[in-house]
Amino acid sequence: MGLLDGITSPAALRGLNRRQLQSLATEIRTVLVQSVSATGGHLGPNLGVVELTIALHRVFDSPRDALIFDVGHQAYVHKLLTGRQDFSGLRQSGGLSGYPNRSESEHDILENSHASAGLSWADGIAKARRLRGEDGHVVCVIGDGSLTGGMAWEALNNIAADTSGGLIIVINDNGRSYDPTIGGLASHLDRLRTMSSYEAFLDWTKRQLTRVGRPGRLAYDALRGLKRGLKDVFMPQAMFEELGIKYIGPVDGHNIDALERAFAQAAAYSGPIIVHTITQKGRGYVPAETDVSDRFHAVGKIHPETGLPIEPSRFGWTSVFADEMVQIGRERDDVVALTAAMLAPVGLAPFAKEFPDRVFDVGIAELHGAATAAGMSYAGLHPVFAVYASFWNRAFDSVLMDVALHRQGVTFVLDRAGVTGDDGPSHNGQWDLALSKIVPGLAVAAPRDESTLRAALREAIATDDAPTLVRYPKGPLGEDLPVVDRVGAVDVLARTSGQTDHAKVLIVGVGAMAATALDVGERLGSRGYHVQVASPVWVLPVPTELVDMAGEADLVVTIEDGLADGGVGTMLASRCAASGITTPTRVFGLPTQFIAHASRDEVFESTDLKPAAIADAVEAALVATPALADHPRFD
Repeated sequence: MGLLDGITSPAALRGLNRRQLQSLATEIRTVLVQSVSATGGHLGPNLGVVELTIALHRVFDSPRDALIFDVGHQAYVHKLLTGRQDFSGLRQSGGLSGYPNRSESEHDILENSHASAGLSWADGIAKARRLRGEDGHVVCVIGDGSLTGGMAWEALNNIAADTSGGLIIVINDNGRSYDPTIGGLASHLDRLRTMSSYEAFLDWTKRQLTRVGRPGRLAYDALRGLKRGLKDVFMPQAMFEELGIKYIGPVDGHNIDALERAFAQAAAYSGPIIVHTITQKGRGYVPAETDVSDRFHAVGKIHPETGLPIEPSRFGWTSVFADEMVQIGRERDDVVALTAAMLAPVGLAPFAKEFPDRVFDVGIAELHGAATAAGMSYAGLHPVFAVYASFWNRAFDSVLMDVALHRQGVTFVLDRAGVTGDDGPSHNGQWDLALSKIVPGLAVAAPRDESTLRAALREAIATDDAPTLVRYPKGPLGEDLPVVDRVGAVDVLARTSGQTDHAKVLIVGVGAMAATALDVGERLGSRGYHVQVASPVWVLPVPTELVDMAGEADLVVTIEDGLADGGVGTMLASRCAASGITTPTRVFGLPTQFIAHASRDEVFESTDLKPAAIADAVEAALVATPALADHPRFD
């Protein structure tokens, strides 16, 4: 029985001695490697915060003291220390979430896995507790990557002004988010890491002077001048303290004693305070420590001994985008790329390798990134901003007011659109189509396979007088779907002639749901219905030809992996009504709710987006539709 088995709550940590704490840290790393290797998940970030989390829970009393993790992918150790040690179902339906989750524990507060919001939450909690006369510290653990987000600095601006609050900010500084942290803040934190070098250098200089006897006046003057000069280089913590936030650090984030002393000092301070800790992402696991790309930030199932994937990644959507971007970059030197601290995950690493001067990492600042792209477009470039679909929400204000209002030629590429599954509600990219439809002038493409993705990306980048958006899901690609006909901008994937007395059904498959639409069409065709399966690549604005095709059908069925309420199907029905077309439309999509973590297939099963369920629902709708009541099929 290991030490971890006896940790059913954080209080149990306080009875352990130093030797036991070190043993516990080693045991936790072993558990993390073995567990995450079997399920996949965020491994590197959690290996880096083992001692940090132990020290937090020894000094602070959760949940009386509110512990907020920004972002939540560094909270696995927190879960282990708060009684959640069964990681066998991590990120799987019915198992532990990959992020803090209130339904799992009273120790979890902030569930959202979008970075940079934690300080705002902490500020709000601290203010509310003070007004209500409640005791307890508020501690926000925030990564240096999260501090590149503008929202974090908006919060710091308010926190610094509220000197009556005892809010504690713990910077988990490992120099990385997914990729190495960039920008002015990263340089600032890098200088802070050298503070110990500054002190050591002064001590060494003094020793050298005294070794040769009593130093003269000239030597003292030289030392004072050196100290003044070096202070500007080695003591930039003044930036925080001049804001009104006391600074402690840097502290070795793997030294439990040093961490506890710093946290106790912070807890005794009456105003806002920063504890700057230096940690190593992936610490204690050689494959992660030596991984230059992202220190095993997030992994699939791997061999724990080697870190090698059990199932090599299949050629997927992101890889196609990555390859096509490089080819386009070779043809057009005005094409540039932007990323929000996720160069490799969104597929821009190959472009950056070949065109390093044409890639711009804005940090975790999607709103700023969109406005920057607008400026680039105005100045004669064509920017491609690649971002996860769930993070595009954050860029929306600038998409609307900086890009679309000014009709700038910016291409947004949304990776992981629709259902991502394992990472849960904050990562499912189900909102993008419903948001996109209200942006004037924005054209949206939803490619269904490799060839349509390559073509759509090229068409988008060829558009220099309006914004464009290309969206695709997470995961591997199937074979290209053959086209039997083209009606203007609409591809027809299948046509079946049913029985004379059966209804005509138009099935529209949006993006990657085209394969599902084909399956549904085959099922309905086998039941005698006249079926036409359509797959427009450019889905918003709704193509006129698709509206005309709807007018020739008895029932229109749309299938999409975005919200059913407000997506492509809703817009098609609206266009039909505006054109005087009375054909009823049955929309199949995701519900307007947050979807818990589960596999992509399980999500489709639970939301009735599997082909068999859709086909049965369509036939039931045909029977129940008043407009078809006089159809010979139902006499």
